Amino acid sequence: MIFNRTYRYSTPLSKEDIKQRLLGKHLQVHQLDFEVLEKEEMLKIIPHAEEVSSIKTLPITHVEMQANSASGTKIIVTSKPRKIDVGGPYLIVIFCLFCIIGASGFYLMNPAESFLPSLVMLSAGLLIFIIFWLRMEAGYFDYTRKIRDFIKQNIK
Repeated sequence: MIFNRTYRYSTPLSKEDIKQRLLGKHLQVHQLDFEVLEKEEMLKIIPHAEEVSSIKTLPITHVEMQANSASGTKIIVTSKPRKIDVGGPYLIVIFCLFCIIGASGFYLMNPAESFLPSLVMLSAGLLIFIIFWLRMEAGYFDYTRKIRDFIKQNIK
C-alpha cells in the first residue's frame, strides 16, 4: 500500500493510438529492461529481471485507458512492487514502527529510568527508516518515476 503509486493523465489520443505507441516497446532503467505488454484491455510494463543477481524491489506498472467522448482518453498509471519483492520492505517498515512504538512505551511507563534506552531505540528506528527510504528513492521510486516519464513522453 505505501509503495503503490498512481498517476492520472488525459490525452487527445485514442486508446488504439496509445496502444500502438507503447505496445511492444522496451525501456532501459538502470541497465534493466522493462517491456510493455497487453493484458486484459490494459498495458503492463514488467521488468525482465532474470539476469539480476542483486536484491531489488522492482515495480510492475499497469496502464489503464478509459475513452472519454469529448477529451480523448483518460490514462491511469499504477505502479506497485512485484509480489516476490514486497515482503522485505514491509518487514523493515514494521520493524522501524515497532522500534518507535517500543521506545514510546518504555518512556511512558517510566520516564525517569528509561530515557536513554528509549532515545536509543527511537534513534535506531528513525535512522534505519531514513536509510531505507533513501535507498527506495534511489531504486524502486526511481524506476516508477522513469516509467511514468516514458509513458508521458510517448502519449503526447
